[in-house]
Amino acid sequence: MDNFQNDFPGAPAPMNTQAAREAVSGPAILLMVTAGLGLAGAFFSFISSMMGGGTLSPEQLEQLRQTNMENLIPWVERANSFGVVGNLFTLALSGVTFYGALQMKNLRNYGLSMAAAIIAIVPCFGPCCCIGIPAGIWALVVINKPEVKAAFTK
Repeated sequence: MDNFQNDFPGAPAPMNTQAAREAVSGPAILLMVTAGLGLAGAFFSFISSMMGGGTLSPEQLEQLRQTNMENLIPWVERANSFGVVGNLFTLALSGVTFYGALQMKNLRNYGLSMAAAIIAIVPCFGPCCCIGIPAGIWALVVINKPEVKAAFTK
């Protein structure tokens, strides 16, 4: 099924499967690396949050008050309150990104591949935004090419 005829007039002709695999390989691998980094970071942050890390000690709160940075205290406390939940959310999104990138590499599940690329682009949702944003954009550009899109299996 590497080269098949499309029965829909005006629809793009699919590229052969091997060429499509080569086209998605780079962005898919980069998305997997991004997701792996996101998984590792969120896992260690989750463990730290579960062990009480990330909370401010009374001494640290007093230092903030002494340096006239009292207005930061509510923000720090809010950030700490979302630690476990935020890390679980990041773990889930990183997992979806990794699995979607794996599906992209195998030319399966176009919708999940698209979701993985979009998750990587959104800075507050992306697993590792430093490389996630360019990787996600690259993946979107590649998988939205008509010939690559046609090579995806359901």
